[in-house]
Amino acid sequence: MDKMIGKMLDNRYELLEVIGSGGMAVVYKAKCHRLNRLVAVKVLKSDLAEDADFRRRFRDESQAVAMLSHPNIVSVYDVSRGETEYIVMELIDGITLKQYMEKRGQLNWREALHFITQIMKGLSHAHSRGIIHRDIKPQNIMVLRDGSVKVADFGIACLSNSAQTLTQEALGSVHYISPEQAKGGYTDSRSDLYSLSVVMYEMMTGRPPFDGESPVAVAIQHINGGAPKPSTLNPNIPLGLEQIILKGMSLDPKDRYASATEMLQDMEEFRKNPSIDFQYQASAPAEHPIAIRGMQQTYPRTTAERVANAKNGTVTPPVRQTTGRMPQQRPGVSQNTGARRPPVSQNTDAMRRAAARKREEQRKREERNRIATIAIIVCSIVAVLAIGAFLLAVFNGSLLNKDRDLVEVPYLIGTEYSDELMTKYADFKIRFQPQQYDSTYQKGQIMHQEPEGGSRVSKGTEIVITVSLGEEPAVKVMEDLRDVGAEEAKSFLKGQGFESLVRPEASSEVASGKVIRTDPAAGAELTDGQIISLWVSTGPETIEMPNLVDLDRDQAIKVLEGIHNINVVEQTEPSDYVSSGKVIRTEPKA
Repeated sequence: MDKMIGKMLDNRYELLEVIGSGGMAVVYKAKCHRLNRLVAVKVLKSDLAEDADFRRRFRDESQAVAMLSHPNIVSVYDVSRGETEYIVMELIDGITLKQYMEKRGQLNWREALHFITQIMKGLSHAHSRGIIHRDIKPQNIMVLRDGSVKVADFGIACLSNSAQTLTQEALGSVHYISPEQAKGGYTDSRSDLYSLSVVMYEMMTGRPPFDGESPVAVAIQHINGGAPKPSTLNPNIPLGLEQIILKGMSLDPKDRYASATEMLQDMEEFRKNPSIDFQYQASAPAEHPIAIRGMQQTYPRTTAERVANAKNGTVTPPVRQTTGRMPQQRPGVSQNTGARRPPVSQNTDAMRRAAARKREEQRKREERNRIATIAIIVCSIVAVLAIGAFLLAVFNGSLLNKDRDLVEVPYLIGTEYSDELMTKYADFKIRFQPQQYDSTYQKGQIMHQEPEGGSRVSKGTEIVITVSLGEEPAVKVMEDLRDVGAEEAKSFLKGQGFESLVRPEASSEVASGKVIRTDPAAGAELTDGQIISLWVSTGPETIEMPNLVDLDRDQAIKVLEGIHNINVVEQTEPSDYVSSGKVIRTEPKA
């Protein structure tokens, strides 16, 4: 267990649980006792707190984020003033963009544009304050339940006029790093635009543009360029959006967008007209690493792009190194290598060898085609057999018999909720949704259920119910939740608009999982947004039975007297191994 859990920072922030960890800091869910609200507290790791450089960088982040206030940037409420370095931020109810992308795979362009536009607005605000994020990646973008996004973790951010070097944290985010940052060069707002374009590339294709066996290998690919065009991996990407991505990923910063505002303008133009062709003209040399549709296409220079082109039927000529200038050709000398031209006989031999290679390649192609034909025939036979087995199972009734295991969902809407509901419908699992105020249903009545009553489902299916709170009162008063199940109590408070904080406590009087008491107590008036503390029983407090064997009777009685609520019953019996007056055994055992 983290030793920081339960600690109070500056006599105000109580650390409740760990919700995230990075290379430099740990993020805790905490309660602000002054404003009675839940927050996120980012604390510098203890093993780094002794390092002056890490403390300085952590303070730099505090300085950076404290200057920002935007709906698409995680808000900062407070920074540390004591020995412990920490930042207090708003607590986000959502997941990272990386987690969202892992669940969804390739995103459609409308969804990607929805997310990227919000991120761009947040970055535009940061850049206008002279703050460069320098670590834009899906792991640092939070997706809220309402679909909005917030940029987080300015851990390696810097002011635009500060010194900039390639840090270990940046190397850890190497799949999204800009070429100039990978080289340890000067970075500005266009570096963030490169990283964001890489994020957009991954959204649309389901994979980052570069990958390798080590961070250094990936960084080198960013420096050299040569990523496959997004449309080779996902042909459904509109031309205009691909052009925006590729311009943002230009190797030379001067070929990218000059600012987030300029990139936003093109995104807005694309949103209005998805068939737009921006006809960008890059100022880079002709052999530009990433080609834009509508510009002269160069051959790919990476294995990844050649594989992608092969899948799409594109012929990839061999890579040729050029110097950008044409050497003068001397008579009898090859223009590419400077070697003398071979005699005619040598040319004839070369032609024979080429013809032989061609015949060998033709033979191998025919062999591959023959193997493929055999594989197709075998697969067809297997498919036919599988279909036959399926039809046989249907006619034998083995599949139809499954319908006998289905049970009918009861009609619960309008009925009164009670604890007996769980035992009455043992074939189902009952789960609560947050309770809601409703003038149609009386307090305690079930106002919604999913799945609907009368439908047939398999045993063990979960029924989600919503219990009415009745008509909403003008003044909300704390209900008596003692002896109510913890989940039911939390659902009840959630429906009223209150957050609940569960605190476990042993009790021999209240059953395990039931509420012992609340703060505020029953009958107290409540204010909007107030946090309600619930003390929930963990059952009777248990103790460890001490080992009393071979102790004198009086010594054993004295040990047991120190244990609360223990009844001692003595029994005597003869023993050949234990002296008279000493304890032979106990029940329960030690």
